[in-house]
Amino acid sequence: MREDVEALDISDVTANWVNAQILERQIEERIKALADLSDTPLFFGRLDYLHAPGADQAEGAEGERFYIGRRHVHDADGDPMVIDWRAPVSQPFYRASKKDPMDVGLRRRFGYTGGELTAYEDEHLSDPAEAARTSRLLQQEIERPRVGPMRDIVATIQPEQDEIVRSGLGGSVCVQGGPGTGKTAVGLHRVAYLLYAHRERLARTGTLVIGPNRSFLHYIEQVLPALGELTVRQATVDDLVAHVEVRGTDEAAAAVVKGDARMAEVLRRAVYSHVTMPTEPVVVVRGSRRWRVPAYELEEIVRELLDRDIRYGAAREALPQRIAHAVLVQMERAGEAPDDRVQDAVARNSAVKAAVKAIWPAVDPAKLVLRLLADADFLAAHADGILSEDEQKTILWAKPARSVKSAKWSAADAVLIDEAADIVERTHSLGHVVLDEAQDLSPMQYRAVGRRCTTGSATVLGDLAQGTTPWATRSWQEALTHLGKADAVIEELTAGFRVPTDVITYASRLLPHIAPGLTPVASIRENPGFFEVRAVSGTGDVVAACEESLRNEGSIGLIAADARIPALAEALTEAGIPFLAPGEETTLETRLTLVPASLAKGLEYDYVVLDEPRTVVDGEPDERTGLRRLYVALTRAVSGLTVTHATDLPPQLTQDPEQDPE
Repeated sequence: MREDVEALDISDVTANWVNAQILERQIEERIKALADLSDTPLFFGRLDYLHAPGADQAEGAEGERFYIGRRHVHDADGDPMVIDWRAPVSQPFYRASKKDPMDVGLRRRFGYTGGELTAYEDEHLSDPAEAARTSRLLQQEIERPRVGPMRDIVATIQPEQDEIVRSGLGGSVCVQGGPGTGKTAVGLHRVAYLLYAHRERLARTGTLVIGPNRSFLHYIEQVLPALGELTVRQATVDDLVAHVEVRGTDEAAAAVVKGDARMAEVLRRAVYSHVTMPTEPVVVVRGSRRWRVPAYELEEIVRELLDRDIRYGAAREALPQRIAHAVLVQMERAGEAPDDRVQDAVARNSAVKAAVKAIWPAVDPAKLVLRLLADADFLAAHADGILSEDEQKTILWAKPARSVKSAKWSAADAVLIDEAADIVERTHSLGHVVLDEAQDLSPMQYRAVGRRCTTGSATVLGDLAQGTTPWATRSWQEALTHLGKADAVIEELTAGFRVPTDVITYASRLLPHIAPGLTPVASIRENPGFFEVRAVSGTGDVVAACEESLRNEGSIGLIAADARIPALAEALTEAGIPFLAPGEETTLETRLTLVPASLAKGLEYDYVVLDEPRTVVDGEPDERTGLRRLYVALTRAVSGLTVTHATDLPPQLTQDPEQDPE
């Protein structure tokens, strides 16, 4: 297929050089999408239908056989050899069961090792004599060691996951999923499915995956290309609102107020405070004639624009045309016959321009936010009845900056500027946005993301128990309201595929203290995994635990409180153990990653050594946030977890899970 594309001669089909450039780029993208991936097989399953799909079963139409893979593959004659996993005919591979065989006689799964076909496994779904059983290959694939970036789960998608993946483009979906339930993979595969089902529409409107940080995005960046999708943009929320350079940080209390949805109304008031009702008429001179638009008529025009609730900038652009129209009405009454060119000329008249500048001046979003945070009187005027005096004092800068460039903007400030920018001019909307690790966003950050999909849909992924910011999401319904998707369907994934049984059971001791309403994850893995809590006397013992883990196959993560990272880095270096930073790709030679607890979210390692749980908890502003950070760190392991501690463990971990947390 790739050779056919490379051999295309476009010399006779391009009428000009522009068409030629566009076609050449499309051909290049097609060749990239058809690239061979050495360890990624083209097919992973087979379906033998009892009858031809779509045929009348009463007629006894002979069944068909389909190989299921990551992408469509055809032979030299154009006949299909492998069917794309997203095609309707492939759906029974994920949904069919002994209870509902979906007209499938045989489902075959293929097993691979390093890209080599090494096994296969058959299920005769329509045979009543064969009992239902757990797929051995499925278990092996789920428990396969993780080395390198996140991989696709296209061969192991479960029925409840497939239902979310294939939900329509028109509706938004929120997925609450505990550690290891596959919510991130579900979100990415949903993008791949939507691009397959709505290719042309999403090619026009665009798709975006939003992650919590660069390390996370680097970890997931190979999933969609492995499925043949190369056009999906990836970004963090900070990337989306990068109107200014972020060089400062906020105290937790200030960040909470700045992230509160009430700030949107403060900003709206501040922007529209620039509108001044006219007190003087506008006099337009054209040739020997003078045309006068009185102040009361100008005020009617301004009030009508304000009542329409359109963007500040759009109204400002409309104002000169409205004034010009009022002049044209007078011209027509005087017997003239002006056309659109005359109206445009009047709108550009110096008197009209001067009036617009005085009535509806241009607003710079960054300068507006700068004034709000630096000028106590300006803030008080527009926050009156919205923010208390204490809240206003909390967000005011102690040392006001002189200019936008010299200001030490925080991440929360950048979100405020983005909100102000949207009040002035509407933000471009995409066709579909995937928002991962959403539980850590503030209401204002949700609004920033929601602006990017006002005319499209969203897939929101997260776990309320893993919220580790002071403004963490309290309920998905509240979050979806801020996002502008209050009617989104909320789904919950509770089957754990990644975290071993013993590990998730231990971590779930924290749930009554951090998210009492959530259902604990139930691991479906047959392998209970390695788990040990070990008292140590210093960093030397922690390094020894890492050395023990390195004797196993796969990736190793040493997770510790941020403050402990320098000491552990020094100890690893002295021991001669090479290590990576989060987001750097593991190799067969370097399999250990040193992970600050603040960056652990969304990452996974075969074996994890967790250093000093108490220090992880104490490193956060409050105990609940600290326990949530600890919950995240405890649930990064795929095969084994060693908890090392020289100080006492948090009491919530030593408490009997059946006990009342109170």
